[in-house]
Amino acid sequence: MSTLVEDLEIDHLLDYGCGSNLSLRETFKPNRKVTYQAYDPGVPEYAGEPMPAELVTCIDVLEHIEPECLDDVLDHLESLVELVFFCSIHTGPAGKVLDDGRNAHLIQKSMEWWLPQIWDRFSIQQVRKTGPSEFFVIAYSLGVIND
Repeated sequence: MSTLVEDLEIDHLLDYGCGSNLSLRETFKPNRKVTYQAYDPGVPEYAGEPMPAELVTCIDVLEHIEPECLDDVLDHLESLVELVFFCSIHTGPAGKVLDDGRNAHLIQKSMEWWLPQIWDRFSIQQVRKTGPSEFFVIAYSLGVIND
């Protein structure tokens, strides 16, 4: 992540779906000043509407979204990305189960299923499998591509 931030000279990073432990902020140590913004609608102190940012990360979040809400979440992400979108997605079951008995990964779909969802909103630049059931995507805002 630090390399991406440094190479693109990112000044503002939005950690979308950060959770309560802010793990990205704790592991992210850029070589220069970068504004870090936390957003997670499920954590009251980070639930306020986020500001758009040059780089928006969404790490291990999308598979937890209610399937009927996915389009709205992806549209929200699209509206917040000024330059680059980085997401990682796990495609298999989680080790945790929700209170109602469902697996915590509410969307367990293949990379081939996920990519068109992202492609509709971003210009995908790189896709890499990081394990048998996970991958990441680096994509540009369509606004940047169309300018």
